[in-house]
Amino acid sequence: MKKMIGFVALCVAAGMLIMLFLVNRFLGFLLILLLLLIGYGFFCC
Repeated sequence: MKKMIGFVALCVAAGMLIMLFLVNRFLGFLLILLLLLIGYGFFCC
């Protein structure tokens, strides 16, 4: 289950990366960092 949550968080972070170039950059950047850290922690550990 942890690997699935990690994979989903990584995919959402990739989608947020696209959003970063479209609208509010600061909020998008914070969400990307948060989701990448959560995804890495769950998927790789």
